[in-house]
Formats: sequence, C-alpha cells, structure tokens
Amino acid sequence: MHRVVVYTAPMCAYCRQAKALLTSRGIPFEEIDLGFDTEQRKWLRERTGRSTVPQIFIDDKSIGGFDELAQLDRKGSLIEFEGG
Repeated sequence: MHRVVVYTAPMCAYCRQAKALLTSRGIPFEEIDLGFDTEQRKWLRERTGRSTVPQIFIDDKSIGGFDELAQLDRKGSLIEFEGG
C-alpha cells in the first residue's frame, strides 16, 4: 500500500484542487494542515526547497505541488496508487 501525504494550508485553492484530484481517483491520503505551524513549515521548506503548498509526498518522496500531481495524472501515473 502506498502512503500519500498532502501538506496544506487554510484557504489554499491549489490544496483543494490536489485533494479533489486524489479523491476523484480514489487515492487515499493523509492531510497535514500546516495552518500557522512555523516549525512544520520550516521543516517542509528544508525538505523540499519550496515554501508553497500543497506539497505532496508519495511513499515519503516529494513529488511537488498540484501542478506536478496533475502532470502525473495526465501521464496516467496515478493509476498505480488508486485504491491505496
């Protein structure tokens, strides 16, 4: 089973789109709402080199944000994650 984690923030349109895409494909995911958690944001920036959300990890590997997730979907690469 693959583990998908989506780091989000309140009021983030791209976060909503990423979660909607994963849900529409039947891919279960864990959402971590960073809110105002500066320590988590710092860790995420150090880990990914990015300060934007969403940041999506599949099996502890950063795949990027919504644009990268959508690109994987267009290529058909998300199929292997469907259903967990």
